[in-house]
Amino acid sequence: MKIHFILLCSLFSVFFQTLQGKDLNLLTGAFKLEHLKANIGNDKSWVPYPSYSDRVAWNKLTAPFRDRIIKKGNEALAYQWQVVKATDYLEYERSGNRSIMEKPLNENCTALTNLLLAELTEGQGRYVDQILNGSWQLTEMATWSLSAHLGAFQSSKRSLPQERTAVVDLMAGDIGSLLSWIHYFFRDTFNQINPAISIRLKQQIQLRIIQPYLDRNDMWWQAFELKEGQLVNNWNPWCNFNVLTALLLVEDNPDIQLAGIYKTMSSVDRFINYVKTDGACEEGPSYWGHAAGKLYDYLKILALATKGKITIFDQPIIRDMGEYIAQSYIGGDKWVVNFADASAKSASDPLLIYRYGRDVNSSEMMQFARYMERLGDRSLNFKPTRDIFRVFEDLRCYPQLEDITAALPHNNFKWYPETQFIYLKKAPFFFAAKGGFNNESHNHNDVGNFILYQDQQPLFIDAGVGTYTKKTFSADRYSIWTMQSAYHNVPAINGTDQSFGKEYKAENVVFMPEQNRFQLDIGKAYPKSANITYWKRSYTLSQKGLDIQDEFKIIDPKQANIIHFLVAREPKIGNGVIILKNVGATLYFDPAQFTASFDVIPQEDSRLNQVWGKELYRIKLTAKNINPTDKYSFTIRQESL
Repeated sequence: MKIHFILLCSLFSVFFQTLQGKDLNLLTGAFKLEHLKANIGNDKSWVPYPSYSDRVAWNKLTAPFRDRIIKKGNEALAYQWQVVKATDYLEYERSGNRSIMEKPLNENCTALTNLLLAELTEGQGRYVDQILNGSWQLTEMATWSLSAHLGAFQSSKRSLPQERTAVVDLMAGDIGSLLSWIHYFFRDTFNQINPAISIRLKQQIQLRIIQPYLDRNDMWWQAFELKEGQLVNNWNPWCNFNVLTALLLVEDNPDIQLAGIYKTMSSVDRFINYVKTDGACEEGPSYWGHAAGKLYDYLKILALATKGKITIFDQPIIRDMGEYIAQSYIGGDKWVVNFADASAKSASDPLLIYRYGRDVNSSEMMQFARYMERLGDRSLNFKPTRDIFRVFEDLRCYPQLEDITAALPHNNFKWYPETQFIYLKKAPFFFAAKGGFNNESHNHNDVGNFILYQDQQPLFIDAGVGTYTKKTFSADRYSIWTMQSAYHNVPAINGTDQSFGKEYKAENVVFMPEQNRFQLDIGKAYPKSANITYWKRSYTLSQKGLDIQDEFKIIDPKQANIIHFLVAREPKIGNGVIILKNVGATLYFDPAQFTASFDVIPQEDSRLNQVWGKELYRIKLTAKNINPTDKYSFTIRQESL
């Protein structure tokens, strides 16, 4: 792999030609190529973990989990490495099933991770041959990428790996990063067996990760060739982190390493520029660990490799992105605010949250991490995955968490003015709502949607998303019920649901903290065919409950409006009242204006029924009169059981 000066110049010109205007560019704006060159080294002395031969240090580092690590390693000694067949890749095209090829690959990576940790812990060589087998097997695969992702990066647009086309997706990056650490720790050991092993590992990481990253600017997550309306989501920091890891641990050509690292900095700048300055995660708490959390990993390893000389942990947006995870926590059975594709239950990572909070100097995050850690068996927070950098960092910070006082955020509201999220707390209620637009990352058509929890239990909800299939990220996405506004807490206006697109958005969005009121106009979230002049909705939260006010104007309406409420408990309909069974909550409406009914929505999808159980319920309040203008009022109150 050779790189010439002229290639470097042309490469960097691509990076910077669009770095203009109001973009933050926190990395490349503050740190130039010369700065990186002066502070990056090839000697790996920045790695904060013991060498494989340092038995004293590894014994100390892994002591709290030694028995568990060795047990998992022993189980993997007899593991039979699985082959991902051509038909496994093709199955994604044939049926939309992606798990058939992902499952064996995931299991291979899990076994390899367990073997790696066990050998670092024990240090007697018992696991080396199996580590070699697992690593070698990965290098023999046609691709490290997933069938669901290949079509977006190959000219064939097919799910079968294309010859001479290296694709860096989430999985390929994870494997490249894992193998980079294996190469780092066991290169000398492998060389004693046969030098061809280390040579092959290095070459495959370069061919599959480093070189395609340098050669290509068209992988959408890099954000170098953004199209109108294109999103920059968690893929960006996640993939860039993995590429950076490979560059730091494997690449020994200083010119290639320098070009690659600075390119990742330019790419990650585009992610930070895309994120709203209020720090909210459009994708929701379930994706925080992959979005803000992966950005943190990227910034952390970059800071380590430059001995703290290149760091932006002092920037407010980085801190705000971190604190979002604490603010979005509701309580109870780990319920969280879950707009878009996020799950209503989030398995948070206390050790990651603690580390992030420590580096951005956020006591809120560190105290929240301690709170989440104490909810269960503390030792279970150490959960080794193929994301081996996080595993190593967990081992390093685990003892530190004991000194932190557990606490939840104390604020009664959190307003994200640019993302247009509002969270309100008024015991016993937790309320959240959104404005925004209908082309957000992992988008649902849900402008104006709200959720309401009482005593940390769900009442009015957002269902989230089911198991990902081919349809989930295709032109047929909005044929899935969970994506449609008809299954969110927003109205169907003049017989019309909300539409997908950036132009379908909230207007006149205002939060009034002194009144605990959030109001917006959702009329522009619907197509022009609905003839909506405006639909003003307001939410006001008090200790009594939630008040919802709608006021609208429609030109020549033809169909009755339907007000939807998605609820977690079976409703019982009375005259102007709807009681949610077994939770002590009642929805009041005007029976002169509406006819009430509800649908039962069976939850057959495993991802959804693990959260909600067998059924959800959609309340429908159908207007009795078709009026061009009117006002509606709804109240939700706590009642004695």
